[in-house]
Amino acid sequence: MYKIIRKKELVSQIYLMDIEAPRVAKNANPGQFVIVKVDEVGERIPLTICDYHREEGTVTIVFQTLGMSTKKLAALEEGDYIRDFVGPLGNPSEVVMDSVEHLAGKKIVFVAGGVGTAPVYPQVKMLKEKGIDVDVIIGTKSKSTLIFEEEFNQVAKNLYVCTDDGSYGFQGLVTDRLKKLMEEEGKAYDLCVAIGPMIMMKFVSRLTASYKLKTIVSLNPIMVDGTGMCGACRVTVGSEVKFACVDGPEFDAHLIDFDEAMRRQSMFKTAEGKKAIQMEQAAVHAEGELCELGELQK
Repeated sequence: MYKIIRKKELVSQIYLMDIEAPRVAKNANPGQFVIVKVDEVGERIPLTICDYHREEGTVTIVFQTLGMSTKKLAALEEGDYIRDFVGPLGNPSEVVMDSVEHLAGKKIVFVAGGVGTAPVYPQVKMLKEKGIDVDVIIGTKSKSTLIFEEEFNQVAKNLYVCTDDGSYGFQGLVTDRLKKLMEEEGKAYDLCVAIGPMIMMKFVSRLTASYKLKTIVSLNPIMVDGTGMCGACRVTVGSEVKFACVDGPEFDAHLIDFDEAMRRQSMFKTAEGKKAIQMEQAAVHAEGELCELGELQK
């Protein structure tokens, strides 16, 4: 059982929680995720780690209430316990694990959208601690849905906020702001890291490809099981089949078949889609077992 140390509603339907999980906090790195189960019969919820405090033994998660499981999680209060908190899972972010020598002099921009703003924060924070300054673009519907502005102002060199309705900052999409920075304000970047809704990452990737700007994205939005067993996060990266949860969650954006990934994401929302994915995954496992048997018989 894992105790909820702190709970805060950041904006409507988006919550932050600090969970007491010393072993996870000790080993966590930016870019990794945890699997949360509220109770014994609850669904597995994959959530990217937003922050961690090794000395205090706590891990910070941020989530939006979309389905029954996240609503049950949001109903818990400080002092309550959740059943499972497994992690850290997945691979750490490549950029934050890189050496200071390799990062020195590189110009990096992070593009965050919606709840994806939260997992960008620990990456920018760690880079700041290494003496690496980066720019951050945040996209949100309006000022009332903006999260982590104060936190990013403390760790980013420049923070650019975009709102769909123009109620705060730049009115328009994050791609519009990024394009303006590069074309009109003379920004030249060596790397872009984009985390947010699939559709946002797709169009950021399309834009940066036209500039030949290396781009990394996190495929956390398509994860379900978190162990590679359900097959929901199966995606084509270049010419290879990968699983976001075990091979990622971060990948080279310009190698991802976003249309395929988004189709699978929408399929898993229907009973028919879930069944199709399960049958497909069963076939993959069966093929693997046959190959293994063939090797043993040689």
